[in-house]
Amino acid sequence: MAARPTWKGFLKISLVNIPVRVFPATDSAATISFNQLHGECQTRIQQKRWCPKCEREVPLSEVVKGYEFEKGRYVVMDEEDLAKVRPESTRVIDLVQFTEVSAIDPIYIERPYYLAPDGQMSQEAFAVIREGMKGKAGIGKLALYGREYLVAVQPKEKGLVMYTMRRANEIRSMSAIDELEGVPDKVKPDEIKLAKQVISNFEGELDLQEYRDAYQEELQRIIDAKIAGEEVVATEEKTPPKVVNLMDALRQSLDRVSTQKKKPVKVEAEEKPAKAAAPKKKAASR
Repeated sequence: MAARPTWKGFLKISLVNIPVRVFPATDSAATISFNQLHGECQTRIQQKRWCPKCEREVPLSEVVKGYEFEKGRYVVMDEEDLAKVRPESTRVIDLVQFTEVSAIDPIYIERPYYLAPDGQMSQEAFAVIREGMKGKAGIGKLALYGREYLVAVQPKEKGLVMYTMRRANEIRSMSAIDELEGVPDKVKPDEIKLAKQVISNFEGELDLQEYRDAYQEELQRIIDAKIAGEEVVATEEKTPPKVVNLMDALRQSLDRVSTQKKKPVKVEAEEKPAKAAAPKKKAASR
């Protein structure tokens, strides 16, 4: 099924305006979800809009939006009021600054979207801007889903990827974590050296497709077993070993990696003599 845009407008850089469409880059359907049921009859639960003052269910036509400016006091906002909220970002993604992609701390990134040209007339201009932005990220604003987001736009394959971002006041300072106060600033050089050796053994080119969702797979296995009326057997949980001595744990990690690297070589060495010896046994039996 073709992706549907969630926003249409313009990507603006100085005096350049390119018609674009915004598409979600993630798929929520890839995750198993559950419905709430009444356990007694397994009927899906309905959530009703209930007014405790009038003691009755309220139809959607009577529901309004209210902002609580004092405890128990509200100002009602209707659709005409909301329609008056029209910052430029409701129709234009204005990129006002460019920076290196590496300068954006991942903690600020919230959700990814894809940008594509809106119509054939804008395709060439879109491609020119994409190529001109290689290695860079443009910072701007976008009004989406009833709020204005700070966004970062950068090239990706044939298109552009846009990340909605958290603002600085939404990020908690690490100094608020009391448990970090006792973490030492300096550690022993030989421990760092050994830790780097262990880590270097696991370095490699990143391919996120290699990482499967073990939780979802196990959940699906249990669901399938219950549908089939089979007994659900829980997977044995492995308890991680307690680290008594850091240096011992690091050395054991290095030994384990070395052993695992040697295993394939040992198997090949054992298989070759077995194949060579097979004809001799047949000749002796004759």
